[in-house]
This record gives sequence, C-alpha cells and structure tokens, in this order.
Amino acid sequence: MAKGNYKILTYGCQMNEHESEKLAGILTAKGYVPAEKKEDAGMIVLNTCCIRESAESRIIAHIGALKTLARKNPELVVIVCGCMSQQDGMEASLRQKFPFISIVLGTHNIDRLGEYLDEFLEGRKYLNRVVSGSGTITEGTPVLREANTNAWVNIMYGCNNFCSYCIVPYVRGRERSREARDILAEVSELAKSGKYKTMTLLGQNVNSYGKDLEQKISFAGLIRQAAEIAPNQTICFMTSHPKDFSDELIRTIAAVPNISKSIHLPVQSGSNAVLRAMNRGYTREDYITLTQKIFKSIPDAAITTDIIVGFPGETDEDYLQTEELVKLIQFNSAFIFMYSKRSGTVAAKLDGQIPIAVKRRRIHRLQEIQIQISRNKRGK
Repeated sequence: MAKGNYKILTYGCQMNEHESEKLAGILTAKGYVPAEKKEDAGMIVLNTCCIRESAESRIIAHIGALKTLARKNPELVVIVCGCMSQQDGMEASLRQKFPFISIVLGTHNIDRLGEYLDEFLEGRKYLNRVVSGSGTITEGTPVLREANTNAWVNIMYGCNNFCSYCIVPYVRGRERSREARDILAEVSELAKSGKYKTMTLLGQNVNSYGKDLEQKISFAGLIRQAAEIAPNQTICFMTSHPKDFSDELIRTIAAVPNISKSIHLPVQSGSNAVLRAMNRGYTREDYITLTQKIFKSIPDAAITTDIIVGFPGETDEDYLQTEELVKLIQFNSAFIFMYSKRSGTVAAKLDGQIPIAVKRRRIHRLQEIQIQISRNKRGK
C-alpha cells in the first residue's frame, strides 16, 4: 500500500489527547499525512476512552458507523486502541461485531503502532496486539503536537488508588514514573522551541510522581526544576489527588512565579460516608484543611474540582454535605457528574443504586449553585 493519509478520532481525557499526538507522530514519521475528514482517510485510528459506559457506547456506535466507509473502500485500515480496548474481553467483542477492524491494541504499547501497521499491511490479516500487565515506559516516541500554545508532557502512567467507581487502574495499570532526566530534557526542548506559552505535566495522579523510582524525587522537586528550565513558560499540572497533595508542593507553587496557581483538586463528595465508599483515602475535614492551607499560602489560587452526585448509598444528607462543602470552598469551577455504573469496578456491585430522577434533581441543583459561585468569582 502506498503511503496515504490518516484520521485520528480521540475520546476522553488529556492523557488520550497527548497519546493521539504520539500516534500522529508515529504515522507522520512513516510518511503518512493527516486527513481533514475521516471520509477522506485511508486509515482511521480510534483512540478510545472507557471511563463511563455512556462514553464506551458512543465509541462503539462510531465504530459501527465506519462500516459504510469500509464497504466503499476495502483497503481502509481501521485501528482501535486505548482504554476501551484494554478491558478484558473487549478485543474479542470488537472483532466479532466489526470484522472490518484491522488492528486492536490497548494502552501499553501504542509506541509500536508503526511496527504493527507494517505487519498488517504485509499480510492483510487482522492483528490483536492487546497486551496485559502495566506496560513499560518507552522514550523517544515521535510527537506531532497540536498547533496551540500548550504542550502536554507525560510524567507518569497508571494509577494505584483504585477508587471504587474508577476503571483507570484496570486499563492503565499501576503507577510508573518517567525518569526525571527524560522529563526535564523534554521540557528543555519545548522551551527552546519558543512555540508554547504553557506546558502541562500529565499523570493520573501527579502527586505520586517519583515514588517508584530508585533515585527518589518528589513531584514538588520535579515541577520546581521544570519551572527553572522553562522560565518563560507557565508550568501547569493535572491531575492532583487530595490525599497526596503535600505541604512541600504548596510551598513550591507559592514560591515559584511561573508555576500555575490553578489547581484541579477533585473532591468527588462532601460526605465522609460516600468518600469511604469511594475509597478516596481522605475525609471531608482533610479536604477542607488542605484547601485552607492552599489559600493561606497562595491567596490567588484558583481551585477547580470534580464531583459525583448520586453515588450508591448517597442519602439526602450526604448530598447536602456536598452542597455545603461547595458553598464553603467556593470553587472557581466544578465538573459535576451523575454517577453511572462502570462494569468492572467495585461500585457497580454496591447496593443502594440511586434512581435517575433523584440524581438529576441533585445534579441540577448543585450545578445551579456552582454556576452562581463561578459568576460571583469572575465578577471580583
């Protein structure tokens, strides 16, 4: 097959966005060029998400819609990768439902896309390249960055927290940190390019960075060094876990001018009973104390958060405690979600599933409260 064009369809989080930049880098290095529309592409790559079953259902529908394109173009290469395909049994299900798929791989080996593509094109036989385990870290994967002012920089992969509602540790594996020297070399290269106003250090839980490395370095130590190497850029980070947000990190953010004062700090619930059921590892009181520390040291901090309403067993009183916490902390903004079952997680099996009408009532009320808080803060 002659070199042609490709279209990458990305679903989900910032980690997936950056991994799609790597997929694009691999394909570009092999001589392929991006297509504006999937209808014009000789290759379609779906980089998938499965954080919610609704997202997974939408992706499966999008794969199904490619059937028409595959009929029109028997040479069309369809590749499915990412979190959704990493789930147990998903590869077989995709193969059965969509025989036009060419390659399936998961989250641990996207750096080998070029190799798998060559293998497929040589024999034109379906390839299952989903691997188990937590994967290894590969440096030097080419990256075709989006033409904007922010550059994503992965600092770690995976998660050890096993929140009861979350599928991430099962599809991303356990925490693996990149070596600091590799991260800082990437930051230095990006700074020298002069293309970016911000760099965002990425991880499922950036506060855990370095705990698995032989040469120990904290996340606070890493972000301070990154800021020193890139003094003309703002260094951002996501996402933080409240239980691991250290005093050292607070002092570092406060002291270093070009570290962003915008802090995304998911609370998920204001109820201790719900936080225990979620396996979050902190209490309502812990979270309030942490935010008070942040505001004391960083008066201009902008704290944003994630909240889940309608978690199994959440009573009216539990919900009202979340409402009170939102009013107390005064988040700059909040991403508020209704709980939905995610197969493969502990929470999906819990008793006390909340009726959809109750969840809708709670989310609408909480959204209205947060919208007013956000308006008030913008008006200051």
